[in-house]
Amino acid sequence: MRPNTEVERHSEGKIAKSIEQQTAKLPSDLFLWAGIGAIGASLFLEMSGNTEKAHWVGQWVAPILLLGVYNKIVKVAGSESTTSSFS
Repeated sequence: MRPNTEVERHSEGKIAKSIEQQTAKLPSDLFLWAGIGAIGASLFLEMSGNTEKAHWVGQWVAPILLLGVYNKIVKVAGSESTTSSFS
């Protein structure tokens, strides 16, 4: 059986498209600095004895950086590109 090399095309919903248009206006560095800020805040909380709060704030880092990666992919590849960048 020959694998299907054709990528299925679909369109984004109105909400997803609107969110992507708005987040594309944000600079990519914003997510990096927000992640670094969360690391700093977590370190400060840990050093001041608020261990539970430090762990809670420290868990923000990965989602913030993942949002930055998503934002960068949408800016570079676009959600509605006519050719697939990944094939």
